[in-house]
Amino acid sequence: MTSKPAAAAARATVYGYPRQGPNRELKKAIEGYWQGRTSADDLRETAAGLRRSNWQRLAESGIHEVPTGDFSYYDHVLDTSVMVGAVPERHRKAVETDPLDGYFAMARGTQELAPLEMTKWFDSNYHYLVPELGPDTEFAADSTQQTGQLREAIALGLAARPVLVGPVTYLLLAKPAPGVAADFEPLTLLDRLLPVYAEVLADLRSAGAEWVQLDEPALVQDRTPADLNAAARAYRELGSLTDRPKLLVASYFDRLGDALPVLAKAPVEGLALDFTGAAAANIGALAAVGGLPGKRLVAGVVDGRNIWVNDLEKSLTTLGTLLGLADRVDVSASCSLLHVPLDASAERDIDPQILRWLAFARQKTAEIATLARGISQGTGAITAELAVNRAALAPRADSAITRDPAVRARAAAVTDADAHRPQPYSERAVAQRAHLGLPLLPTTTIGSFPQTTELRTARADLRNRRIDAAGYEERVKAEIQHVIAFQEKTGLDVLVHGEPERNDMVQYFAERLTGYLATQQGWVQSYGTRYVRPPILAGDISRPEPMTVRWTTYAQSLTGRPVKGMLTGPVTMLAWSFVRDDQPLGDTARQVALALRDEVNDLETAGTSVIQVDEPALRETLPLRAADRPAYLDWATESFRLTTSGVRPDTQIHTHMCYAEFGDIVQAIDDLDADVISLEAARSHMQVARELAEHGYPREAGPGVYDIHSPRVPSVEEAAALLRKGLEAIPAERLWVNPDCGLKTRGWPETRTSLENLVTAARAVRSELATGGA
Repeated sequence: MTSKPAAAAARATVYGYPRQGPNRELKKAIEGYWQGRTSADDLRETAAGLRRSNWQRLAESGIHEVPTGDFSYYDHVLDTSVMVGAVPERHRKAVETDPLDGYFAMARGTQELAPLEMTKWFDSNYHYLVPELGPDTEFAADSTQQTGQLREAIALGLAARPVLVGPVTYLLLAKPAPGVAADFEPLTLLDRLLPVYAEVLADLRSAGAEWVQLDEPALVQDRTPADLNAAARAYRELGSLTDRPKLLVASYFDRLGDALPVLAKAPVEGLALDFTGAAAANIGALAAVGGLPGKRLVAGVVDGRNIWVNDLEKSLTTLGTLLGLADRVDVSASCSLLHVPLDASAERDIDPQILRWLAFARQKTAEIATLARGISQGTGAITAELAVNRAALAPRADSAITRDPAVRARAAAVTDADAHRPQPYSERAVAQRAHLGLPLLPTTTIGSFPQTTELRTARADLRNRRIDAAGYEERVKAEIQHVIAFQEKTGLDVLVHGEPERNDMVQYFAERLTGYLATQQGWVQSYGTRYVRPPILAGDISRPEPMTVRWTTYAQSLTGRPVKGMLTGPVTMLAWSFVRDDQPLGDTARQVALALRDEVNDLETAGTSVIQVDEPALRETLPLRAADRPAYLDWATESFRLTTSGVRPDTQIHTHMCYAEFGDIVQAIDDLDADVISLEAARSHMQVARELAEHGYPREAGPGVYDIHSPRVPSVEEAAALLRKGLEAIPAERLWVNPDCGLKTRGWPETRTSLENLVTAARAVRSELATGGA
């Protein structure tokens, strides 16, 4: 394949870059600041060094225009709230007293101040802080961070483009503030917000910005005519400003759909679109509106969310088509590279053959630069790169690593009956209550207990051969003994073993299933300073041997109370991994489900009466467009039922979900047919309990009464008040009492007090119910 040079030299750029540094320096600096080990100046110096290193690395790899403003101490949406002055009233004094501490208080809360609600960023595993707005919200511009980072990049001699969350997406992501009517629509504040964006744009122009990127990913979702009219008005007004940089409106994660003609007509100088999974739809829509004459098109042809090497020839074909649809075409990833690890070359334990198939952020920037040269100078200029790329892609399709005939035969033999429990819930509930003998409002936790320094040290000692396997197992047993003893003393009804042997709820299982690969340095930000290492799903999945039975049965041997078996469900195993892109997700989910089904059945055989299969990612993986959702929900719910439907009626199946908008998937939650579901609810003030009630959800549920993503300890009365609110929606005989999520990230002192308060609150409300007071 050959191609001629483009009329104008294409620029290579990215929308954002991993923030953490090669050794998670940002995480360590922030947590050191929280713990008083380092100063605010130390933190700022570390952050500035990481930004400088990132920009220089990007420029050296061939990126012509680096992003600024994407770097954040915690979350870029929270940064936007600060930029527009949308600080909740309860946090204003803290922010005025110390902006940095006030910023972290909004993110994490304090003992006195509740944090902002946190939820998933579209269909990714990144979490953002939800803006709280109301009819009385007054905005005020503060572009200090945005102009400061821009000046830093310009001082290095770099072409830089500030990246902001766009005004329409910002308002569509917001929620009514506490005390504001639930039907308040933040988008009604658009006319109040746009002058603030105008001021920020003027500040950025004054600071040296030629272009500013305004991210509008909310426009790839199904939008109402009112939403589209708001987008048209916003960019008509911003585009008509005289004191502003050039505007690049960016969309990603899906096709732009009805919003594309709106933005194509807007008086802005450029659009950025996703041409990976949404390539055909966005190309067709661009052609339908007559292209983008006179405008810049930034083409996201390198997948910013997965880690497989780009098919350069396929991307060049896409870019060749686009060259006829815009005044100039530049090359980028499909979205910010925040969603992938930093550098595949840091991996030392992955088979070299497989490593050739992988591209992390640094490798992706090289691909972007190569593609930009290819369309600027012609494919003759990148002949060597194309040859290397072809050599990397060819072996993957036929590799024995990717295909296991036995796994495929088993998956093909699955029947509809395999994915349904024989007895309805009404019969199962009677059998389970008789078998378990639990009280009204039973108390439990979600699974993990604090991962202490001692546990992490033991894991590192085993990895570095300072202790042997027997020594490590003794440390794990000691921790399980401690966790069980604490739960018994506290009075919890259904116990957990605390998961001390697990490094991560997905990675632990991935390391024990065939077809998965684990990384050593593949860290990706989930929220704040929480980083995860998503495993890589490279081939067909099977379970060579039991994964959890030994530790669960050991914990059960220490107590007469039921101990839950704890597994991660098939959808979450996919969503929190980098999945293979060479077969449908539903096929992969079925393979994972069958492996987990074997584990569920082995747990039951070993005497485990309560088994929890967590699916926190069910909502986050929901397609952004309604038309795409039924097919996804069909295979997602089937894979959960396939995992759990082989047990007896008196074995109680739990599931857990957290930090997502559940209203869209209440029917899917019902379709899982779990006996008990626990959900995040503390920050949203029991919103999900009301949504379950409105749906008529017929099974048991535990909306969380303890927000574990904040260091604050809920009081007995606070937990009891949330429990009473839950009882307004869910009958007492079907209501459980639990935290929002696992306790892995918390410390023992706050965990101990919080769970003691939770149990005390449950007992108090039980007493009220017994006397008719609740």
